[in-house]
Amino acid sequence: MSAFAVWAPRPQRLRLLLRGLSEGEAILEMTRDGDDWWRPVEPLPPLSEETDYGYLIDDEDTPRPDPRSRRQPAGVHALSRTFDPTAYAWGDQTWTGRPLAGAVVYELHVGTFTPEGTFDGALQRLDHLRSIGVDFVEVMPVNAFNGTHNWGYDGVLWSAVHEQYGGPAGYQRFVDGCHAAGIGVIQDVVYNHLGPSGNYLPLYGPYLKSGSNTWGDLVNLDGAGSGEVRRYILDNVAMWLDDYHVDGLRLDAVHALEDSSDTHLLEEMAIEVAALAAHQRRPLTLIAESDLNDVRLVTPREAGGYGLDAQWSDDFHHAVHVALTGETDGYYADFEPLGALAKVLTRGFFHDGTYSSFRGRDHGAPIDTAAMPSWRLVVCAQNHDQVGNRAVGDRITEALDDDQLACAALLTMAGPFTPMLFQGEEWAAGTPFQFFTSHPEPELGRATAEGRIAEFERMGWDPSVVPDPQDPATFERSRLDWSEAESGRGARMLQVYRDLAALRRSWPQLTDPSFERTSCEVDEAARLLVLDRGDLRIVVNMADTATSYAAPGARLLFETVSGADLHDDGRLDLPAHAGAVLHRAGA
Repeated sequence: MSAFAVWAPRPQRLRLLLRGLSEGEAILEMTRDGDDWWRPVEPLPPLSEETDYGYLIDDEDTPRPDPRSRRQPAGVHALSRTFDPTAYAWGDQTWTGRPLAGAVVYELHVGTFTPEGTFDGALQRLDHLRSIGVDFVEVMPVNAFNGTHNWGYDGVLWSAVHEQYGGPAGYQRFVDGCHAAGIGVIQDVVYNHLGPSGNYLPLYGPYLKSGSNTWGDLVNLDGAGSGEVRRYILDNVAMWLDDYHVDGLRLDAVHALEDSSDTHLLEEMAIEVAALAAHQRRPLTLIAESDLNDVRLVTPREAGGYGLDAQWSDDFHHAVHVALTGETDGYYADFEPLGALAKVLTRGFFHDGTYSSFRGRDHGAPIDTAAMPSWRLVVCAQNHDQVGNRAVGDRITEALDDDQLACAALLTMAGPFTPMLFQGEEWAAGTPFQFFTSHPEPELGRATAEGRIAEFERMGWDPSVVPDPQDPATFERSRLDWSEAESGRGARMLQVYRDLAALRRSWPQLTDPSFERTSCEVDEAARLLVLDRGDLRIVVNMADTATSYAAPGARLLFETVSGADLHDDGRLDLPAHAGAVLHRAGA
């Protein structure tokens, strides 16, 4: 693609504004090709290493940013800036990637993960992540959005890296540093909508179509002009994996991608990523976030699926949350029996065609557990959604004791799925993760805050406790306090996660991807769950009172904070809210 070329079927005239040249500023007329791509007519003047540029559409005097911009140093409404991704000297030539199978994923938000809130700041914490067995960091969206801080899902320029985090050069350093530490990078990307401020794509072409989803207008994946819109997305996928050496993508809310094409965008994505992985000779992973409980997403293409590698499973989170907290409001209602957790652990989904009281209809489809490996489901006890979308952004840390938190970690790390941890979870972080924005437009800021309050008021929350997303203090409260990990509760919980990481590395039974070698039994009355992973047995006492369990011939490998006592006669005494891992020799 030639320099400054842009797809723009809608304008009748297009001019290229160049700023920062040795002679100042230049405006060049552009010409339209038959494919609606515009290119500068005149020879380009000598460019500086960093040239700011934008497009004057029709007779407008205000330049608009490049739809494929790599840098927006002055914000999403301002000029784009050139960036050469090939200029960076990568040090990861020996990096061969990581498979998702057997891995531990760690979700982080760059702006709140460290006091610096930057890629370079995050690099200083990689030794910590390695100590808890992290194989991949999953980074919440880093593409350009309006304002200084945001969760990232309000992005409007999908190829530009947010300047406050360190921009594109900082991101390259971050990925390179992760690879040097033996950690892969999964980038969270959003293709189902665009943010409310700074979206100039409709001025250029039919990037959107009629209709909307929860977050905004629908992206045009199957209407007139959708071929170039799809290519815009697919080229963005390749950009992260190629120019930034990222190891995988987490695809936000794929159920909101409305696509009636013969080949769904997700399948087309899987085809192209598989080809790129073959060329680069390293695994490249696509993980879908979906609330459909539809196994077609991760079924191989040769078996009629889309061919994605994995998907998030909310059912695991809901079942663990209810089992430990007792909270049964809203979508938690169906997960009240402990048997719901047992079903999830052995069949992947709880709602696999069963009635969902929250949705008021049957939901999901069953997994063929004899054919599908369990690692294709990515699970967690906490994540940005399940914490941040609570009214006050409170973590389960506030509701559970240390043993209960350790049981959540045990079920996540020792269960049959791909475990994902959320930043700070490993030391029972006391900081919340609240919904924060920094929209510069006062009217948009007010609308965001009022909408947030109204949403939770409908759910029965006191509106006075809902933090204002636009208040800078909401963002500051959400920053991790790393000193918490150094003593007391933080240090105790951190040791639990380190012990579980060591257990996963030492015992292949805990990374066995076979549903067929996983079984689970529960005693509803005693609130006792027993999960077998081959000859390892995980015993969890969810009750408020101590209990005993017969485990003849077993050896105790792990116990939660209050401990467990395995007697010579094979009786395992478990305190309330406690768990243990046993090795049953010869089982």
